[in-house]
Amino acid sequence: MLVGVCDFPGSYAFPPAGYGGIERWLWAVAVGARAAGADVHLLGPGWLTDLEHDWVRKPVRLEDITAGSLAERELRANDYDLLVVGHEYPSLPAWTRTWSELDCDVATFQHSPVFQHTDAAFDGKRSRLYCYSPEMIERYANCQPIPELAVHLGLDEDEPPAVAGRDLVWLGRVDAEKAPHLAARAAQLLGRRIRIVGPVFDEKYVRRHARLLNADHVEWVGELGGPAKTAAIRDASVFVYTYARTYVEAGAAVFGESLRAGTPMAALTWRTGTCAEAALCDATGTIAVADPEVDDETAAHQLAHAVAKAESLDHRHIQEIGLQRFDPARHFTAMAAQPC
Repeated sequence: MLVGVCDFPGSYAFPPAGYGGIERWLWAVAVGARAAGADVHLLGPGWLTDLEHDWVRKPVRLEDITAGSLAERELRANDYDLLVVGHEYPSLPAWTRTWSELDCDVATFQHSPVFQHTDAAFDGKRSRLYCYSPEMIERYANCQPIPELAVHLGLDEDEPPAVAGRDLVWLGRVDAEKAPHLAARAAQLLGRRIRIVGPVFDEKYVRRHARLLNADHVEWVGELGGPAKTAAIRDASVFVYTYARTYVEAGAAVFGESLRAGTPMAALTWRTGTCAEAALCDATGTIAVADPEVDDETAAHQLAHAVAKAESLDHRHIQEIGLQRFDPARHFTAMAAQPC
């Protein structure tokens, strides 16, 4: 099988060094495809040039190709079986025009809870959309979505054997949608230290919650990538997951990252059917489902209880489950197979 993994214009490299959800997912697909025995072409100029030593890198984007051009003929001559692309592209006319000339399947994962697809973007067979959670399946029901847990990888993020870590960790983009102040308050209630890992996207949010986020028990680490990012997760006793009441998590990378490192998760959600429910089980984490009408203090108390409960889980068993549940080759194989 020949697979083309397509980049897209953006501010992050492919694969990114730290933050970057869709970019990390595309890299995981490429790695998983190769591990599953497929041949892989990295399509687009965004892929790191250093990858040329080990990968076939073709700096061309389908949406930039002119009909009947030499570039189109060369692309068609490769005889791709599957293209994997960011979720916006099956609804982009310029991209789909070129794709229609290639006579291959396309698969993508829905990483946005609000993007609207065209009616003809997915048929559930030749063009397939994959969604993480029951609530995402429901939101994109007209696209014939297929349930699947997304896998995300960065460069040099192989997980060493799990250990029973210390302190707590929260990882993600720092803004109101991700609500790390709730994790900081839960840690404070437990008398525990917590590390905040990730880039600040909203300075106003940080100032609004400065009393909590700048408290003595909170350590700001900033954005990490590679072995440092893996170590930050692995060395924690619990990964604390939060988000805002109205936010819908489409394809969270952190569940796979934490479980593959062997770190249990304590998740605060505001309803059932979320990514946390899809990713976790009793052996890997605990979920506190808060009523969205309660205040932050009540929700933080519920999260603190979930943290205390998650801390008793077995790190080595969590890693065994995580490496199976979020295996890149398994993920690719699931997406490469046409539904019956």
